[in-house]
Amino acid sequence: MRASVAICTHNRAADLLEALLSLVQQRFKDQFEVIVVDNGSTDRTAQTVLEFRQTVRFPVHYIFEERLGLSVARNRAIREAKGEYVLFLDDDAVASADWIEGIVSVFDRDPRIGCVGGKIEPAWEGEAPHWLSPENRSLYTILDYADDIAEMRRPAIPFGANVAFRKSVFDTTAPFREDLGRVGGNLLSSEESELIERIRTRYSVYYSPHASVLHKIPRSRISRKWLLRRIYWQGVSRAVSSKRKGGLFLQSLLKVPIFVLLSIPILYDKRRVFRNVSRIAYNNGLISGVLRTYQ
Repeated sequence: MRASVAICTHNRAADLLEALLSLVQQRFKDQFEVIVVDNGSTDRTAQTVLEFRQTVRFPVHYIFEERLGLSVARNRAIREAKGEYVLFLDDDAVASADWIEGIVSVFDRDPRIGCVGGKIEPAWEGEAPHWLSPENRSLYTILDYADDIAEMRRPAIPFGANVAFRKSVFDTTAPFREDLGRVGGNLLSSEESELIERIRTRYSVYYSPHASVLHKIPRSRISRKWLLRRIYWQGVSRAVSSKRKGGLFLQSLLKVPIFVLLSIPILYDKRRVFRNVSRIAYNNGLISGVLRTYQ
């Protein structure tokens, strides 16, 4: 088995079906399997997968994982995978026809490549927000790293909506940390960056624009309020994932008052105010995360 496509899902049966249908169109010539990890769904997820399985020739495995958590579900997919490579596709993403081939062809270049990511284009529900600054686009899981296949140098990383790993990497490297990653309604993250940093100690990380996906962004997320919440949780995630807890805590305490002061004289400039509020949200999240690690 050359590739295992893993989709972890929770109560998104309609989106999941679109993701699965995009795999029917793959131009990949070798054998691949699909693993759907149902992370405690209460909708038609199970029925959707079982009905889809009857219409395709490639193997489709349905696995119910009752313990909630995206990292938990991803690690279950890794354990179940039989492919040489494990390709993760978000349940609200749609793969391009050359997605599997684009990922696998990069891995086949060099056995020292341990992780490959691809281009992620946004599918906005409605219009793209005019107020979204370039530095915050990544918070919406948008990735356009290079025009051609390239090694991703630190601190750049692929994003979980479109990322793949050489399965043998996990013979010597622990998988996703399960104290990171989303659980329920929180926006905890950094499980991908933490894992990829560990993989980088032995392997290289690559990007391919030829293995792209469309990632849906619902209208409910297209607001400054949601973005500030996302930035706050990024701070929490950074603190939880860091080993330098005390140092981060002191840095955060020093930074927050500075950004508060910076925001006072520029109230006339909405964009600059939002940037400063974003920094405050991030640093408050950082403090919250550090306190959480001491509990």
